[in-house]
Amino acid sequence: MVALLAAAWLLAVSLRLAYLQLISHRDYVARARRQQERVVEISPRRGVIYDRNGRELAMSLQVASTFAIPAEVVHPRLAARLLAGALQVPAEEIEAKLRSGRSFVWIARKLDRERTERVRALNLKGIYFQNEYRRYYPKGSLAAHVLGFVDTDEKGLAGVEYVFDDAVRGQPGRMLVLADARRRWYDRAEQAPPPGASLVLTLDENIQYIAERELLRALRDARARAGTIVVQNPNTGEVLALAGWPSFNPNAPAESPAEHRMNRAVSALFEPGSTFKVVTLAAALEERLTRPQERIDCQMGAIYIGGHRIRDHKAFGLLSVAEVLAHSSDVGAIKLGLRLGAAKLSAYIQAFGFGQLTGIELPGETRGLLRRLESWTPVSVGSISMGQEVGVTALQMASAMSAIANGGRLVRPRIVRELRRGGQVISRADPEPSRPISPVTAATLRRLLEGVVLEGTGKSARLHGYTAGGKTGTAQKIDPATGRYSPTDHIASFLGFAPLNNPSITVLVLMDSPAGEYHGGVVAAPVFKRVAEQVLNYLRVPHDLPVEPGVQLAGNRPRPYALDDVRDFDPVQVISTAAAEPTAASRGPAAWKPPDASATVVPGEEATVLVPSLLGKTVRGVIEDCLRLGIEPVLIGTGVAVQQTPEVGERIRRGTRITVRFAASLPPAARSERGN
Repeated sequence: MVALLAAAWLLAVSLRLAYLQLISHRDYVARARRQQERVVEISPRRGVIYDRNGRELAMSLQVASTFAIPAEVVHPRLAARLLAGALQVPAEEIEAKLRSGRSFVWIARKLDRERTERVRALNLKGIYFQNEYRRYYPKGSLAAHVLGFVDTDEKGLAGVEYVFDDAVRGQPGRMLVLADARRRWYDRAEQAPPPGASLVLTLDENIQYIAERELLRALRDARARAGTIVVQNPNTGEVLALAGWPSFNPNAPAESPAEHRMNRAVSALFEPGSTFKVVTLAAALEERLTRPQERIDCQMGAIYIGGHRIRDHKAFGLLSVAEVLAHSSDVGAIKLGLRLGAAKLSAYIQAFGFGQLTGIELPGETRGLLRRLESWTPVSVGSISMGQEVGVTALQMASAMSAIANGGRLVRPRIVRELRRGGQVISRADPEPSRPISPVTAATLRRLLEGVVLEGTGKSARLHGYTAGGKTGTAQKIDPATGRYSPTDHIASFLGFAPLNNPSITVLVLMDSPAGEYHGGVVAAPVFKRVAEQVLNYLRVPHDLPVEPGVQLAGNRPRPYALDDVRDFDPVQVISTAAAEPTAASRGPAAWKPPDASATVVPGEEATVLVPSLLGKTVRGVIEDCLRLGIEPVLIGTGVAVQQTPEVGERIRRGTRITVRFAASLPPAARSERGN
């Protein structure tokens, strides 16, 4: 009987063991792990964000976080009071964590050095430290709207940190905490997080600093509520600087309100006002509905459309199309828009990228406001022609001007040059540029925009040593309370590029609600001048005009930006030693008065001239000859003239356009032709 009972007992135990070991093995292992093991994620090491020259704009630093094993804390209330004093947090919160009954709790994440040392000095049982990574922006608020910021777990929440979060964030690390049956910690194991990919931006740290410094100075002088400056390479679409105010410190984003963290360059809509007349004029020239010399009756500053009277800012009579743009006549722009008609005007507006996303690598971009053609009213053509009834972003306006500057190509703006992972560059394909206007139309517009700077509303934007073109803008803001245009709040802007025939930069200056003087030519144009002169000298762009006597341009290449020498940073200093009027040469060739050309006119045919040979001449030489003969030059490229239309010897009427293409040097065939 004893033997049978023992055998039965052994059989029962064996069956039970077989059930536990074979059938329920996974379930019990999982339960044991839940009781004994705790896997804690460690913040990933985000990749570095560089500017175009390899300067670090964002990096991840190793910091300490403190955690507790509640089962090891003997006196939770006392420990909570001590930790609260060291960490400057409520003691009740810490005590609740220590009494939670969990095997592992975070007390405080990513401490600075001072608080870490205070907690270490307490030497409390059950309180431990773990190394994590914290995002740090060494330049403070510089380019904050572009960079964005991250949360406690290193997840991107704004800017390029958000757009490229999956690539830059990397994989989180892991910490395995082992506890016994009484929830006492006895061991831990760590897995270091692999770093994320690095990001190289198109921004230049020094140019960004120049833009932000001049924006702050302008906002202070004009007492404006907000402002934006965009500096772009018109040939590649690369954004060299994107400055906005109000701004914030990405190292402590919670200390700033949400509206300060908004990137106004891509998210804030505004009516462009007179800067939009460039689009209207481009469409009219491209459709050959006008020419620069045509005279338009501006009706002494008033026009009726659809029963509505639209008044100009000044009573103008007869103006040429060039003068309409230079003096920013609303009536003149409206008449050109009426020639185009609603359908064509809408098509060109869309061709310049308005009403659609630019595709820049920044979050929160808006398409702008462009109503469907069927929703236009009888007044819409006139209003839109002068920059009303349409909402745009600062980046859209800068890109449209860049298309005129680069010869008619609309290039997608870019803020990111490349991603780097493990030493390898991860490239991306950009869409092909579109062409809203022809190179000839773009060249004509560049010359007309130079007239705005030399003789029109943008005289304050005239540069030392460089030619430039641009357009001023002054637009009334909509009053949210009444839904009507505000009599006091305006948007003042200036949009330009330089140098004229081979532009290196496009600059947009936007001032929101300046107090007192609010016209773009007074408030924004001088800011363009200061920014453009410093950036062109910093980039070492060759001068295409002689520097005025008494003006010295110093500091072509600034020393690197540093936090401890902000006040000393001055990339270029314009030191005036004589308050003399600009000479004829310094004002630019378009401002010169041509001498008597009677010697070049064939007797009996005073209204016509013979086309001279311009091959091999510089830009300045071509302009001088054309102005002397009374014909209009359209310049394409830079260097020396290699091709001209009409041909040499043809008889043309005065005022006819002659298109001249430039290159670095003459081809052999052209050299022999010139010699003959």
